[in-house]
Amino acid sequence: MTSRIASMARRPLACALTLALMAPGAVLAQTAKEKELEARVAQLEAMVQTLMERQQAPVVAAPPPPPPPPSGPVTSAPPGVASTTQPKFPGTPGSGPVAQPVAVQPQNKPIQGITLTPGANPNTTIRFGGFLKADFLTTKTYDGALGEGAVGRLLYIPQQTPVGGKAGGIDTDFHAKFSRFNVGVDTITEDGNRMTGFIEMDFFGSDNVSNQINNLHGSTLRHAYLSWNNWLAGQTWSNFIDATNFPEAADILGPTDGVLFSRRAQIRYTKGGLSLSAENPETLTSAYNGGGATLASDRGGMPDLTVRYAWKGDWGTFGMAAIAREFATQTALTDDTAFGGAVTAGGKWILSPTNAISYQATYGKGIASYMGLGSGPDVEVDAQGDLHAIDTVAGWVGWNHKFTPTLRSTMMYSIVDMDRDIANTGPMGTTRMQSLRANLFYSPLPKIDIGAEVMYGRRNVVSGASGDISRLQFTAKYSF
Repeated sequence: MTSRIASMARRPLACALTLALMAPGAVLAQTAKEKELEARVAQLEAMVQTLMERQQAPVVAAPPPPPPPPSGPVTSAPPGVASTTQPKFPGTPGSGPVAQPVAVQPQNKPIQGITLTPGANPNTTIRFGGFLKADFLTTKTYDGALGEGAVGRLLYIPQQTPVGGKAGGIDTDFHAKFSRFNVGVDTITEDGNRMTGFIEMDFFGSDNVSNQINNLHGSTLRHAYLSWNNWLAGQTWSNFIDATNFPEAADILGPTDGVLFSRRAQIRYTKGGLSLSAENPETLTSAYNGGGATLASDRGGMPDLTVRYAWKGDWGTFGMAAIAREFATQTALTDDTAFGGAVTAGGKWILSPTNAISYQATYGKGIASYMGLGSGPDVEVDAQGDLHAIDTVAGWVGWNHKFTPTLRSTMMYSIVDMDRDIANTGPMGTTRMQSLRANLFYSPLPKIDIGAEVMYGRRNVVSGASGDISRLQFTAKYSF
């Protein structure tokens, strides 16, 4: 009995001793696992930190390894002449794939490594623009034919309309000479000063023999000017005209007969709606009894002086301008000067979201060289060699209607009247030119315009004779 009791007493004691001996081992095992986990967490944190540091630092790609030596004999090219055999570099067709490291840009740095204008001021941006334009024209004259290669076959030039001929003619011309491109550079300094440079060219240069085969055309400088704050210097639209008001046309100009259209080298100052300019003088002179011939002269000591004021609002635009001019011509028959000037007013009246009317009216003495691609002479010469400024009245009106956001049409009428003396100019001096045109434009995609236009024009001369011209034109233009 005593031995049974002793045995039963020893069992709990053995269990207690066993638990006492196992407990420290369990505690020690748990502590070791925790330490192992903590070590792994620390290791992961270190790896993340390393990755973050690598991501923030730029990586410079190592240069590619040199090309393998060619298997055949090597032929040296003469100095200054590139070899026609191109070696295969890693990553090019014919070589195995090469893993290239991805360069990571530093924070707050531009992606572009080299500026397009390294010599420009800070905060300078550069912009490109222009359009590609293809024209397809068929022209019919009724009182004579346009000359071979006449510019009037590519665009409407009223003074080239034949008068007094025995037979007319039909000509078809395809060209893309009025495509153009431009580059602008703009800078705003830290103290708020603004500087701009702009240059634009098209391909309306003089034709040459190569045009007969390859349709090569020379380039033409349209604009080249710089401006800073309120000042402008260089060649651009004359301050006397409003180039923002031209109606849409398949022809490069449209209401050519009576529209003001001229680009001049000038110095201009603008303050709000007011602008003043001094511009390059040019005199077109009708030769005495010259049968309609016009002579150009750049003589004269006074620049053309202009002033313009413009208004604009939700209703449209309106502007008024004036010009003062000196005319000078020196030939074997005359060496004289004269003075003239003109005033003009015009703008755009927005009738509704789908209808607008554009218009312009001009009156002056000696203003024809500013009209419609030089619509006539500024002055004429009498028998004594004296210059007389020619009275000129001109105007045009156009109506634009939008059928849909992509379909629109414009109709326009244009006219110019010049008071000519038959004793000075002879019977072929131009007295009136006018035209009427209508078009339809469709834009299937943004910046793409497809247009068709019909035009009818008439030119009258001092003798009372007249000549007519008509044209059907299609055009396609992509602006960028």
